Amino acid sequence: MTRGESPGPYHPRSLPGATHTTPQNQEVVTFGERMAMERDDLTTLRSLGFEDDELQELRLWEPATGDPFDLAEMYLRRSKKKDTLTSLRQQVREMCGHARSENIRIRHLWFEQRSASKASVRREEFEKATGAVMTGLSKTLYVFKTSRLSRRGMGQVGLLLDEFDTRKARICVTAERIDSSKSRMILAILSEQAREQVADISQFAQLSITANKAEGKWTGGVAPYGLYSPKGSGKLARNPKEYPTARRIAVYLLNRMTPAWIANKLNSEGLRTRHGRKWTDTGIISLSHSVTWAGLVANREKMRDEHGNELDKYHRGGTPLLDKKGHPISLGEGVISFSEHVKIARILADRAHPGTTIGDRSRGKREIVTILTDILRCGRCKGPMENGGINYRCQARQRQGVSSCQGMSTDRARIDKEIAGMWEHHILSLSPESDVIHAIARKWLDYKDPAKEKRKQEVTAALESAASRELKLQKEFFIGGGMDETLYDSLRRELADQITAMKSELKELSKSADLTTLVHPEPLALLWQNAGPSGQRALLRAAMRKIVLSPPKGRGDRTPLERRMKIDWIEKNTDESPLDKAFAHVEEKRRAHLAA
Repeated sequence: MTRGESPGPYHPRSLPGATHTTPQNQEVVTFGERMAMERDDLTTLRSLGFEDDELQELRLWEPATGDPFDLAEMYLRRSKKKDTLTSLRQQVREMCGHARSENIRIRHLWFEQRSASKASVRREEFEKATGAVMTGLSKTLYVFKTSRLSRRGMGQVGLLLDEFDTRKARICVTAERIDSSKSRMILAILSEQAREQVADISQFAQLSITANKAEGKWTGGVAPYGLYSPKGSGKLARNPKEYPTARRIAVYLLNRMTPAWIANKLNSEGLRTRHGRKWTDTGIISLSHSVTWAGLVANREKMRDEHGNELDKYHRGGTPLLDKKGHPISLGEGVISFSEHVKIARILADRAHPGTTIGDRSRGKREIVTILTDILRCGRCKGPMENGGINYRCQARQRQGVSSCQGMSTDRARIDKEIAGMWEHHILSLSPESDVIHAIARKWLDYKDPAKEKRKQEVTAALESAASRELKLQKEFFIGGGMDETLYDSLRRELADQITAMKSELKELSKSADLTTLVHPEPLALLWQNAGPSGQRALLRAAMRKIVLSPPKGRGDRTPLERRMKIDWIEKNTDESPLDKAFAHVEEKRRAHLAA
């Protein structure tokens, strides 16, 4: 049953003092009670195919509250499509049975479809499940098998167990009947075994992909613009809707038209990409480098991290995969031929300048060299201006053509120098007691310590969620009037404890920074000199929201840059958020209720 449905007969659930009886002696629950008692994970449970009656039997209908030692998180992971909903529901049933035997209630079910073996894949739901335990919401994490928990071995599981042990928490693996508080060594061995299985799985998968490529079969993924793979064919074919435009792009490239010119041409005619967006020069370049655009099997290398581990990303383009006779292996139809692919690649290579932003893909990740990226705005389209080497230029004009914006540019060194002077003058004009000075100092220290800032964001988000639930609870009790007072007091105390704990942690994270040397304008102004482009950009973002640069009146316009710039300075402490007002409102309501 979803919110908004009219209340009807309801059987297993009862609330003291809040139930009514129909002529057939059937118990009913008011709409307000249903809203207040609905679990946060109810949508997930229903998407797995559970009926409401079964959820009640599994004790997954009502929100679980109480002592954290009596509560648990449940983590469910689906890594393959062959893991059917039927098997996933059975895993939930067995984990619920295990929890019932230990007299523990499941507080939340966290479900996701992610790989557990790749370090490059972030598992948000897994982080939330472990985070709930680490923040003290519960003391147990249930998983069905060790392989569902992680396939990255004891390196990851061991660190997690250390954190859990510190908090007197545990991991329970249902299928293997393992309790980390009693059988840590067994869990360590099984986690290493799960990691070893990954190598076998990856090897068999790679063998299958290699065999399909050798036979000229499409191994899946997104087909290039102008092509598609008919279901069950294993080949590429021309997409009737996209092929005419794709072929036009190819002809333009063969006629030595620049990618920016082609993007502008298509945008001016109202043509859009497969996803309905405007064409960009980078999109045209990526398409031209694609081997599969020529209907050929691509041989591409995977990207690697700084430690040499493979990532789930491939280098752009690649080379055609050759058969034993040295001929490219065909995937079916292409937008261009192999000879046209070679010709286009040669045309683009002729324009490349090693060591510059033009066509050089061997430079790796570039260091930040500009201070106004994402801050400076084009005065014509109000869109961002980007680094153009010696100048800042309109991003929309550069990537999408004149049909999107007439564009403008300005000398980078000149405007950087002007902004540096204006920033210093603005900072020195502020008093040491200014909220803005304190905010800039805090943001600078956050910039220097990103891990701490990330934790503050996580706690703040959790705090906002808790405050929202408390406001909803207050509304249901005081306005809706359909909730029993005993239940309300119990839920209110639970939320109050959570909010107090999170406020305490957030306060600790905020006060640990030493602002003594930074809360005066002079030290901040001196800091600019040694901050470097990356640090100067961070200081600018802390003091201003954006800079809109008006277009020049004409070629050689001598209007001072200061008069052409409209700077949106931050004039008050931006650390204050609507969340603070919500907390103040909650505290006021709580005190009023207690006084009554």
